Amino acid sequence: MVRERIDRIGVVGAGTMGSGIAQVAATHDFDVVLCDVESELVESGFETIEDSLERLASKGVLEEKPETIRERIDGTTDVDAFSECDLAIEAVLEDLEVKKDVFADLERVCDSDVVLATNTSTLSITSIASDLDRPERVIGLHFMNPVPLMEGVEVVVGERTTDATIDLAHEIAADLEKTTWESDDKPGFVTNRILMPWINEGIRVYDEGVASKADIDAGMELGTNVPMGPLTLADHIGLDVCLHASETLYEELGDRYKPAYLLKRKVEAGDLGKKTGRGFYEYE
Repeated sequence: MVRERIDRIGVVGAGTMGSGIAQVAATHDFDVVLCDVESELVESGFETIEDSLERLASKGVLEEKPETIRERIDGTTDVDAFSECDLAIEAVLEDLEVKKDVFADLERVCDSDVVLATNTSTLSITSIASDLDRPERVIGLHFMNPVPLMEGVEVVVGERTTDATIDLAHEIAADLEKTTWESDDKPGFVTNRILMPWINEGIRVYDEGVASKADIDAGMELGTNVPMGPLTLADHIGLDVCLHASETLYEELGDRYKPAYLLKRKVEAGDLGKKTGRGFYEYE
């Protein structure tokens, strides 16, 4: 049995993904609790949300004023605030033990019929839920980045996830005007299992001197009708995020997912892409 009426959504993690999920939920008339371990992180999340809402308002795509949407979101550093939530979504860093600790807190705080979702892009849903008393209500809701602009959500089904939990995941995504696809709980799911080798091969092609950065990206954009080539996309995702996802897949699936050498070198140099102002390209 899972809770069918969702009015209040809790989001753990106020970074890029968590703040984006909170923004989209509030835009679609849900009350939201946004939680992180430090008040500074919560405040940073709110700044990201406010900037994003202002940009969308300037383009005339919001039906309400940004401040009206913002007022639906409460910030906290106390996960106990999730006791009144009808759905909880975790969006913290991609570390299995950290996520398991978060889910232990959520299971303690949330009512037994509240679905607990993870935004993980590569980690096993089954593993995340393995220490819980009720793993059947845990599911993957993998939003795409940037959440306010990307239409898709990947629904990932764990070994113990029930049909009722799966149905609710699809329904809540539809309520957020997102389109879903479903994946079994295999490494990388659908999206990153295919995307990370594509990005890594683009990096190798550049590192081997096959073509310039611009020509590699142009070749893929014009040749396959994707909106961004692999190097530009890697910069937007974050090179550290790409490396972590690739390393996870490499560990699980072997050599075909081995991270490109230049990707590792860029991350070691601190050039993480758009968020640091420099990756394969430079940003203001």
